Amino acid sequence: MIEKLQSEALELLQSLIQTQSFSKEEEPTAEILTKWLIDRGVEVKRDLNNVWATNKYFDEHKPTILLNSHHDTVKPNQAYTRDPFEAKIEGDKLYGLGSNDAGGCLVGLMSAFVYFYNQENLKYNFVLAATAEEEISGENGIAYMQEIMPKIDVAIVGEPTLLDLAIAEKGLVVFDGKVTGTPGHAAHIPNHQNPIFKALKDLEWINSYKFPKVSPFLGEVKMTVSQINAGNQHNVVPSELTFVVDCRVTDQYTNAEIAEIIAEHTECEVIPRSLRLNSSSIDPNHDIVKSGVALGKKTYGSPTLSDQCRLTCQSVKIGPGDSLRSHSADEFIYVQEVYDGVAFYVNLLKKIV
Repeated sequence: MIEKLQSEALELLQSLIQTQSFSKEEEPTAEILTKWLIDRGVEVKRDLNNVWATNKYFDEHKPTILLNSHHDTVKPNQAYTRDPFEAKIEGDKLYGLGSNDAGGCLVGLMSAFVYFYNQENLKYNFVLAATAEEEISGENGIAYMQEIMPKIDVAIVGEPTLLDLAIAEKGLVVFDGKVTGTPGHAAHIPNHQNPIFKALKDLEWINSYKFPKVSPFLGEVKMTVSQINAGNQHNVVPSELTFVVDCRVTDQYTNAEIAEIIAEHTECEVIPRSLRLNSSSIDPNHDIVKSGVALGKKTYGSPTLSDQCRLTCQSVKIGPGDSLRSHSADEFIYVQEVYDGVAFYVNLLKKIV
């Protein structure tokens, strides 16, 4: 059965690549995914552009594992030299937009779901969710589905990790800072309300501050001043300075706690754009992690965001492909990685269900 699922997964991935599915425009791929599951006897549900299902013998008294990946893609960048929608296999590579991020993961998780769909007396329930708007952290994807799906106890989120286990993932808060001052002519006596100099103390604190709690898997919280803007003439002291801080949050803090700490230590206005992209993690002793380690996989902490940041349960990020290929020109995944993803997900879950 595994070999059949592997072959069908590759064909499904090619169909997805050939079908444009930019964020918020995923309806065509949602239709492909729905039909693929129905053709394999799955009772499918559809909410907006999210396709989901529960295993046939779902039992609300059992804990539930979510199998989640996304079917939206970014738009191809200008460096592409190939047709991003051709889904061409050359040698051992399958080229195409979304092949690596996260098509290989999605078809692998769907195959594993089909493998277990009709089985009785499982230790866990399964919920499969092929969701939309992941690439923009949109509100109509996994965040929307959490209110609709059954209660989830733990999630496997499909993203390219070379099939290693990302058992923690950094969250993100973007802060907008503003310092106001008194504008004036640059030739006049020193202006002590120049916002450029008023900002220096806070900018230096942001650059040098070390959050005391360090994550064993994600390390330190990292703050980076990524943008500064002030003034538009050489001879005029500006009335304000604005800056942007990119803050990568570990599982040792909530985003709200980070915002409070920054507010306590800065004099200027520093406002978070959103507090919704939280860090995530899973107990290293969870059955899923133990199963992956038993299959020879490594555990690590991931600095990159995924739909894990919108989940409220424990979660782990696992998938075929390499994160370094995501959003790259002439994106590809190795055909063997697609096959390995199907087999790995099945074997990972076999050990625990």
